[in-house]
Amino acid sequence: MKKNLYFLLALLMLGLSACDNTPKFKVHGEISGADDKMLYLDLSGVTGVTVLDSVELGGNGSFNFAVNCPESPEFYRLRMDGKVINFAVDSMETITVHSTADKFDTEYEIEGSDYNKKIKELVLLQAELQKEVSRLAQNRSIPAGIAQNNLNALVNNFKEKVKREYIFAAPNASYAYFALFQTLNGYMIFDPLSNKDDVKCFAAVATSMNNAYPHADRSRNLYNMVIKGMKNTRAPRQESVEIDPEIIKETDIIDIELKDLNGNVRRLTDLKGKVVLIDFTVYNHVQSPAHNLALREVYNKYHAQGLEIYQISLDTDEHFWKTSADNLPWVCVRDAQGAYSQYASLYNVTNLPSAFLVGRDNVLKARMDNVEDLEAEIKKLL
Repeated sequence: MKKNLYFLLALLMLGLSACDNTPKFKVHGEISGADDKMLYLDLSGVTGVTVLDSVELGGNGSFNFAVNCPESPEFYRLRMDGKVINFAVDSMETITVHSTADKFDTEYEIEGSDYNKKIKELVLLQAELQKEVSRLAQNRSIPAGIAQNNLNALVNNFKEKVKREYIFAAPNASYAYFALFQTLNGYMIFDPLSNKDDVKCFAAVATSMNNAYPHADRSRNLYNMVIKGMKNTRAPRQESVEIDPEIIKETDIIDIELKDLNGNVRRLTDLKGKVVLIDFTVYNHVQSPAHNLALREVYNKYHAQGLEIYQISLDTDEHFWKTSADNLPWVCVRDAQGAYSQYASLYNVTNLPSAFLVGRDNVLKARMDNVEDLEAEIKKLL
């Protein structure tokens, strides 16, 4: 009986030993000045962040993690005091990290993969963009229109650099995937759903990932995003549109009838007698808060003199639109057709935001492609 028991225990120990032979990657290094601080190793998965391991750092700040290797490239992070160091792993590699407690996420050194050095470059580029945007937002001496243009330039320059040097340069690299999901003020910088040029970036990376890892969750998730984005940005089939004569009766504009936040139908032509700024936009975009801030400045200045704003959201997410537009003082309506909006087509809207000015006589006066000219054109009509 005892022999059988010993034999079973030996088999159990052998089984446990076999489990320990699972391929692992290692993350080790030192964080100076971090005595008694907790360091966490997280998995940044498609569905969320999962804590994998943790350690309380000692006087020398050394740490050593060993984690099962992923079946396809995955993203991980070291986290301490709310700051993170992002890195990617795709094999049985060893990642070495050296940093300090006070500059943990900005002045760290990472070895073991050139891809992770590229990820660090992207993190620092995004941090610099965030600083520039914050400085711009705090500078109240710059007119809203110029501030909006400066913001557009900052974001566009960032995107062009990242496209050229990180995404299209190596769409099969983990840092190309990482680049797609950079954010600014909580919004994704690259828009996978409604910006045609940005969808091309997602498509390039999705194609590479799908070829290399067709069964990976990240590959399938990215592929689905691209399909949805391509559908949203596909040019609608050109069909002849018959316009009811009633909607252009006694006006020189095409009337718009859409529901506002309270479900009430708001007609553009009901605003006859006012100078109306028609604004086609999307709220779920990184530049939307600055755009609406510029509009609010103009609205506050000229509303009492007869200016009204009729803002048409092309957002696909109704809840997000309602939440974002809740505190805006002007007429806010939404076209559920989004990128396929008939009204956007009739007004020949090709970019967002797009604005038009209507005179007190319900006659379309101007298409406002330049935000800097907006205030001057409004004053002419008041």
